This record gives sequence, C-alpha cells and structure tokens, in this order.
Amino acid sequence: MKRIALFASGSGSNAEKIAEYFADRPEVEISLILTNNPKAGVIERARRLHIPVLVFDRTTFYGSERIVRLLRKQEIDLVVLAGFMWLIPEALVRAFPNRMLNIHPALLPKYGGKGMYGHFVHEAVVSAGEAESGITIHFVNERYDEGAVVFQTACPLDPTDTPEDVARKVQVLEHRYFPEIVEKVLNQLK
Repeated sequence: MKRIALFASGSGSNAEKIAEYFADRPEVEISLILTNNPKAGVIERARRLHIPVLVFDRTTFYGSERIVRLLRKQEIDLVVLAGFMWLIPEALVRAFPNRMLNIHPALLPKYGGKGMYGHFVHEAVVSAGEAESGITIHFVNERYDEGAVVFQTACPLDPTDTPEDVARKVQVLEHRYFPEIVEKVLNQLK
C-alpha cells in the first residue's frame, strides 16, 4: 500500500478532491492531513472523510523534527502540498526528496515566490493582462515554487476576466488534474 500525507492551510478543496479520487483504490491511503491553521476548512473536510488531522504550530514545524518523525513512522510514501502556505524546512525536504509535490495556481516561473498565492497570484495575472493562466505541479525544494516542474496546463483568459474569474478557471484545472498527477508520481515511486 502507498501512503499519502496532505498538507493544507485553507479550505482544503484540493485535499478533498485527492481524497475522493483515491477513495475506491485500496492500494492507496490518505493517511493524514496536516495543517498549520487551527481554523482551516480542511479540518472539517478531513473529519467528514474520516482522515486523521494534525494541527501544528510554527515552533513545531521549524524548530523540531516532530513532523519528519511522524511522517516516517506513518511510512508516508508521498507528501502533497494542497494549498499549504509555509516554506518547507530543509529537514523535511531532505526526508522526502522527489517525494513531495506542490500545486501552484499559475504557470511558473511566472507569478511564483514568497507571497504569491491565491488571490495575489490571480490579481497579478489580471494586472499584467495575461492571455492565459493555469496550474503548475512541481516537486518541492527549499525555495518557494522553484522545484522541478512535473506538470503544467493552461486555460485561456478573457480581457474582461476579474481575479475571481481567473480563480474559478484555475480551480477547475486544479481539481481535474492534481489527483491524476499525484497518482502518476505515486506509481513512479520505487
């Protein structure tokens, strides 16, 4: 059995789509959802899906190896960042080399880096007058949004699109492709 741990900071719609995607696949288990936000919507989604949740703080995440030890104890094969906002500490990156995926709501390398998430990305895309946006799924390294790209896909934008319109179009791509790419990467693991 392959085991996945999901990290999320917000509503958790991508985490839920991934969990639903693997629900009928006994060879894959969503073992744990981890969040840095005690008020995150992902917590309620995880409860509904009967997936254990761990809420942690900044000191635990950056000042200890507790998360790494927990993931190893749970024999996690793949770590998936599904809307997780904190930079991943080096110890965690080293513990899961090429076994940690992130999704970014833009076509990297454009609109990536510290502070570029959610509506900030979509506002920047609209302000720049881009003709398209999309998603990038990439491996995680020690810097925001700079890991090797695994998958990208784009959607056309209309000149009248608002940041909210862009967000809706991008989320359709996230929900459609992220679970499939997680499965593809999982199947390539030895």
